[in-house]
Amino acid sequence: MSFPTLETPRLRLRELTLDDAPALLAIHGDGPAMRHFGTDPLTTLAEAEDLVRRFAAWRQQPHPGVRWGLERRADGALVGSCGLFAWNREWAKCSTGYELARTARGQGLMREALRAAFDWGFAQMGLHRIEAQIHPDNAPSLALAEGLGFVREGRLREVAFWGGQRHDLWQLGLLRGDWPPRQD
Repeated sequence: MSFPTLETPRLRLRELTLDDAPALLAIHGDGPAMRHFGTDPLTTLAEAEDLVRRFAAWRQQPHPGVRWGLERRADGALVGSCGLFAWNREWAKCSTGYELARTARGQGLMREALRAAFDWGFAQMGLHRIEAQIHPDNAPSLALAEGLGFVREGRLREVAFWGGQRHDLWQLGLLRGDWPPRQD
């Protein structure tokens, strides 16, 4: 399968390449901005290159996925990424994850990107359900997910570990029948 490039009014969702490693290092190396992402901040270019390779490997796994780089069309800058992964074909479900550079936040870019990604996932992957796990203190991410139709289903106690400590996460789900969300 060729990589699914998607277009939105302001973004191009495209395959990440090793040329994106410096931008990913800037995003994933921003510890305070990434404190709820679920991994420790990146510290080297080599770690960012490994991240690109891991995202590319998702397409080859038994439970594959896709991770798009979010390129701003106005200037070609990589401002984040989003993806659908851990695809269980039999159950028609997967997980989602996303992050955005601090300088690109508050502009509706991730909402725009996720709408395109979810449209593609429901249509091309035949999904019935998309899941998200979000840190309870990540109010902007919770608001984004709920604004896209996700429903909080429960709190997973101490399910994650990064930054030297265990973290609770909210489990959220979005069903095909709830997509697309109302336009308010």
